[in-house]
Amino acid sequence: MKNSTLRSYFILLCFSMLLHYAHAQDKSTFTSNWPEWRGQFNTGAVNGGNTPVEFSETKSVKWKIEIPGKGHATPIIWGTQIIIQTAIPTDKKVEKADAVPANSMAPTQTDLIHQFTVISLDKNSGKINWKTVVKEEMPAERTHELGSWASNSPVTDGENIYAFFGSRGLYCLDFNGKVKWERNFGQMEIVASFGEGSSPAVYKDKIFVQWDHQQKSYLYALDKKTGKEAWTVERDEITSWATPLVVEVNGKAQVITSATNKVRSYDAETGQVVWECTGMTRNVIPNPMYADGILYLMSGFRGNAIKAIDLAEAKGDITGTAAILWEYNQDAPYTPSPILMDGKLYFLKGNNGIMTCLNAKDGKVIYSNQKIDGITNIFSSPTGNKDKIYVAATNQVSVVKAGPEFSVLAKNTLDDTFEASPIIVGNDLFLRGAKYLYCISEK
Repeated sequence: MKNSTLRSYFILLCFSMLLHYAHAQDKSTFTSNWPEWRGQFNTGAVNGGNTPVEFSETKSVKWKIEIPGKGHATPIIWGTQIIIQTAIPTDKKVEKADAVPANSMAPTQTDLIHQFTVISLDKNSGKINWKTVVKEEMPAERTHELGSWASNSPVTDGENIYAFFGSRGLYCLDFNGKVKWERNFGQMEIVASFGEGSSPAVYKDKIFVQWDHQQKSYLYALDKKTGKEAWTVERDEITSWATPLVVEVNGKAQVITSATNKVRSYDAETGQVVWECTGMTRNVIPNPMYADGILYLMSGFRGNAIKAIDLAEAKGDITGTAAILWEYNQDAPYTPSPILMDGKLYFLKGNNGIMTCLNAKDGKVIYSNQKIDGITNIFSSPTGNKDKIYVAATNQVSVVKAGPEFSVLAKNTLDDTFEASPIIVGNDLFLRGAKYLYCISEK
């Protein structure tokens, strides 16, 4: 009996060790959540289930639901809930003296009061669980014709939902849609009225908001339970749209912000600058990414900047130092964020469907300037899943083969246009269009 008990304990111990090892390998295995707009690891990629290569309105659509209002915010998923943000125009008007510009690509203005709304849908059926209007007002700012007043994506820590509407504020909701606290940061003044878009980042007990615009810019660190400031630092910056990235370096968390004047890393506990460097272009949009001790930065408006930084060596002003491992100053993306997957960086040139792939460790070119036919303008970011990359633009969703050889596996057409980025959980591909939210799946 004693030996049998010992054997049972030994088997249980081995099983526990295997479970611990499996959890330690989470970055390369299946994940059932998509908690931030670039995924669980902020790389735009998962190594998940078998998402379809070919699909259409009549093939592999598990469900499809119309989303009210307009919003380009990429949804997030936690458990069985999909969280989506939208701005719904009402029939209430406010008098506006200024006219809408005649230029078709110019920023647009509305005199309608909007309902800034957070919606929860069931991941398996698409049915709406709840809708919460967190703010009702007329947007004071213009936005780009191809933008929206709900372009900031939400984030979750699995306990609460943090829905950010920029100049409308930050809202903490529980998973039943009840607002627990809210925080207003004032009105942003975005360059050329291009609209807002940066999303918050959450880490342990804090949530971070990068507030870069044409007036005084700040990085806010808030207590995620109350919304009260833990610390705030002023930033010498102009408008940027990148989302802050939190990483741990030598056991200490850093908040990394990419922007026009400088890339800066802040101590997550105190707000003190750990390191900084110059070298990005104007209008920084792509998100920083991190893996295996290396930080990756990109921007591509009126110039090209791609950098890889060894964070273990990054202290003080690292401009022109050995902490910058390599640079590749061509073909950088303007709006779309890149993908970091299986030791490779995939990114699009400008706002075009032209793809480049680099070795992430040394920056060597694997392939470059490969054209995805049918894409002339793209504002969403590509999403990777094992051996496939999904690129959504206008009404076309292309599937590109991941790996050392460029190949377009399929070009799929749907009855919608896409500005939000694809997200993947298990065997399901979720696509938020201008009108609908699609769940694409073969199973």
